[in-house]
Amino acid sequence: MRIMHLSDLHLGKRVNEFSMLEDQEYILVKIINIIDETKPQAVVIAGDVYDKTVPPIEAVELFDDFLVRLSKRDIKVFVISGNHDSAERISFGGRLMEKSGIHMSPVYQGKVEPVVCHDEYGELFVYLLPFIKPSQVRRFYPDSEINSYTDALKTVIDSMNIDSEKRNLLVTHQFVTGASTSDSEELSVGGTDNVDVSVFDNFDYVALGHLHRPQKCGRDSVRYSGTPLKYSFSEAKDHKSVTLIDFLEKGNIQISLVPLLPKRDLVELKGSYAELTLKSFYEGTSYTTDYVHITLTDEQDIVDVLMKLRVIYKNIMKLDYDNLRTRHHAEIHGALDVKSKSPFEHFSEFYEMQNGQTLNDDQISFVKEIMDEIWRDDQ
Repeated sequence: MRIMHLSDLHLGKRVNEFSMLEDQEYILVKIINIIDETKPQAVVIAGDVYDKTVPPIEAVELFDDFLVRLSKRDIKVFVISGNHDSAERISFGGRLMEKSGIHMSPVYQGKVEPVVCHDEYGELFVYLLPFIKPSQVRRFYPDSEINSYTDALKTVIDSMNIDSEKRNLLVTHQFVTGASTSDSEELSVGGTDNVDVSVFDNFDYVALGHLHRPQKCGRDSVRYSGTPLKYSFSEAKDHKSVTLIDFLEKGNIQISLVPLLPKRDLVELKGSYAELTLKSFYEGTSYTTDYVHITLTDEQDIVDVLMKLRVIYKNIMKLDYDNLRTRHHAEIHGALDVKSKSPFEHFSEFYEMQNGQTLNDDQISFVKEIMDEIWRDDQ
């Protein structure tokens, strides 16, 4: 049985105030195209379907359309809720949708019953475990010692009574200790939400959601598929993909990644204003429609620079400077000697403290001219 592993769609997400809905619609179509090419028998979505517990209407409609497309291909679909989702909203209508082969994780009520699939190698037990916290598990296991996320997950998994002789797949949404994070995730301070990978030892494959970089955790068969799109510039150099798992006989699975190419990439560019404008004018650039973080190295601020750069780079999400001024963090210590220095000398010292460099000749002339005009008007 071939299964496609997806997670963290975050439908309805905004990145630096840019709506990602159009990009998400585009990438979901690409995923459908990959499904048509690779012919999986099932698709799992390991949580964070939406970016907010109360998603915008457009995001709900987009997911509804995606599920309808999947159901028309006679594919089993397994969906769990993540920490960004409302477990109640994800589970709504789940029992009705099972008739179409779409299995939505119910709200956790102390038990996780598997969905049993069949292929030429026998039974495959699929366990859907939505995002849970220790407090939720304690409610159902008051006599168990549950002091951490690892304790909570171990308690829940032990209660599943897994037959280790059978093939077992777990779909869950947690932060596994040691995994690589990015800036677009919500993590607990101090790593209190960490789960030790050893709690998953009885599963042939663990389809993880929560972290946005595709990666394995401890062993190849415990994996994050990652987000289908980049949601922060810390992911600019990442390569997004969908994960395909071929379940053969017990103990034999094959894993492969299929690249995802977005409508608009997230890229970071650095250089002077002249370099980023003239070079693109003469040589052309592939970044004109991408989402861009530009870092200017000019020592002087460029007037209306954002408006000017947007003529070329239409989707600038972020703009900052890297120069002597931004690298210099001067502090003023002690009382200022106001009387012994002229206003121009005070201004010159302040400018140097703020910018890490002295005034040039043109600036000196300009400042002195302004000051002379001010004093002349006051006389």
